Amino acid sequence: MGEENYKPKMPDIMEAVFDAGYLIFDLVAAILFFVFSKGNTVFVLYGILTLTLCGGDAFHLVPRILRTIHGSNDRIKKQLGIGLQISSITMTVFYIILMYVWKYTFPDLKAPAAVEAMIWISAIIRIVVCVLPQNNWCTDEGNMKLSVIRNAVFAVTGIGVIILYAISGNANDYHMTRMVAAILISFGCYLPVTLFSKTKPKVGLLMIPKACAYMWIIAMGLQLMF
Repeated sequence: MGEENYKPKMPDIMEAVFDAGYLIFDLVAAILFFVFSKGNTVFVLYGILTLTLCGGDAFHLVPRILRTIHGSNDRIKKQLGIGLQISSITMTVFYIILMYVWKYTFPDLKAPAAVEAMIWISAIIRIVVCVLPQNNWCTDEGNMKLSVIRNAVFAVTGIGVIILYAISGNANDYHMTRMVAAILISFGCYLPVTLFSKTKPKVGLLMIPKACAYMWIIAMGLQLMF
């Protein structure tokens, strides 16, 4: 069907509205963190964290929104592929920043050296794998082998951050154990999408609860600040 005859379906429109709302929420939250941080390192880090999330996800969500409006074409397919690569890298950086958020939120606690090394090493490996051209980001086939590798090491990064927030528990009545639940939800939704969305497109709907989990992480920071 020609692009001029394209008519968006209601589920696609709803997803596009959600994606736009998600990006706007992240952007507004980042501004709030920077405006009201008053130089507090924790909230400055939350601002950087949120801006990293918003900026990285925009690279693949904006093309998805445009695809909903105009239909798919080769240019949008390429933008989606590059966007997924960029967001995969920024998402990894997100968890490194989240580790430093933990460090400054709980300065009396010390991160186990093994856990910190686990986060850094797995994150670096993930980023290196993501930049390899063999990933075939802009093709429908992708590269299943590299997808499994990059997401396996990403899971290690996530586990490391989960351990940190499990260690701190509800220290100082911050109730940051909720961070453990949010990260588990995000990974539980993200990994099936990255592994199976090309063969089973409906799995991609899991990106909605995954995005909600990230919004929850940001909301925790806002609650802590206000």
